[in-house]
Amino acid sequence: QVQLVESGGGLVQPGGSLRLSCAASGFTLDDYAIGWFRQAPGKEREGVLCITSRNSRTNYADSVKGRFTISRDNAKNTVFLQMNSLKPEDAGVYYCATPANRQYDTACPLYASRYRYWGQGIQVTVSS
Repeated sequence: QVQLVESGGGLVQPGGSLRLSCAASGFTLDDYAIGWFRQAPGKEREGVLCITSRNSRTNYADSVKGRFTISRDNAKNTVFLQMNSLKPEDAGVYYCATPANRQYDTACPLYASRYRYWGQGIQVTVSS
């Protein structure tokens, strides 16, 4: 059974940093890509970045380039989202997800519709 559990969210001041974790079970990170998405109130869910399974290739949304990074620890079967220089517009519920499809083992999309399994989401608030 595929499961994803996010942790590490919370309140941070503008310019601050947070690291989110996504612990996966029911599959290994060598099998499927992982993506991070976020959703602010009244807005559609948007892709933030993702990492492939086979070659750890990443794909970033323009809005987070230079500020966010994604990495994975295969031994812990966990993917991390390091968020630096946070802005108020980065606030929202953050989700990790996997397409559970080997089609994306060398290149991953940032379209939510391509992802089959989702975590429960975790709140990130950026405010002074």
